[in-house]
Formats: sequence, C-alpha cells, structure tokens
Amino acid sequence: MAKNQQPTPLMGEELLEKVKSLGNASKDEKAKACGYYTKTKNGIERVNMMKFLNALIDAEGIRLDSTSNGTGRGGRSASYKISVQSNGNLLIGAAYTSKMNLKPGDEFEITLGRKHIKLNKMGEFEEEVE
Repeated sequence: MAKNQQPTPLMGEELLEKVKSLGNASKDEKAKACGYYTKTKNGIERVNMMKFLNALIDAEGIRLDSTSNGTGRGGRSASYKISVQSNGNLLIGAAYTSKMNLKPGDEFEITLGRKHIKLNKMGEFEEEVE
C-alpha cells in the first residue's frame, strides 16, 4: 500500500470470514485487520469502529433502519395531517405514497369538497363512473 493510500475495508461474507478467523483478537485488532482504520498525517492509525460495526451488521443481513414493510429508509411515520407550504402547494409525503403502493407517474383526479380534498387514482375506479 502506498504511503497516503487508505486500506480498502472488507465487506459482506469476506468481512465475516476474516472476523471469524481472528478468533480472540480485540475489537480494535479485528477492525484494523479488516481495513477499518485510517492513518493521520503523523502516521498514527485510528480505528473506524462505527464503520466496522455497521459493516458487520450489514454483512449479517440485519436492517436496523428499515420500515416495517422493508422498503424505504425509515424516517417519520405518517401523521395524516399536512400543512400548506409557503408557495401554496400541498406535499404528500413518501409515507403515504408507499402505503398506497403509488409509483412515479400515477395520475389522480382532484375533487374539492367543502372541507376536504379527495384524490381518485385515474383508471382505478373507471367502472364505477356512470
């Protein structure tokens, strides 16, 4: 490895095998052996423990930040309340669109009521229209 080049950290099955092969080594030693460290300008090695542990979690197939249905990246849950933005738009968030299995390009007909707005997906209820 060149002087300023950082190590390429192991990932996936390769990472798991290396960690198992290191047996009773310390966490720091395992992280360094798997490439999870950097060298400072002064030549001091610093272990990137969080990256190492996150890579282990990912390699094991554990998803800590997934939503209950396994899609998306987590985030806030749907509150079923939205506010008008400063530009006058209403934004319907991803929590609602994923819950309704909506895809980019889906079209809706907007029906305005006295105190509500109703969105009807185009083509979904055509047989009910007289």
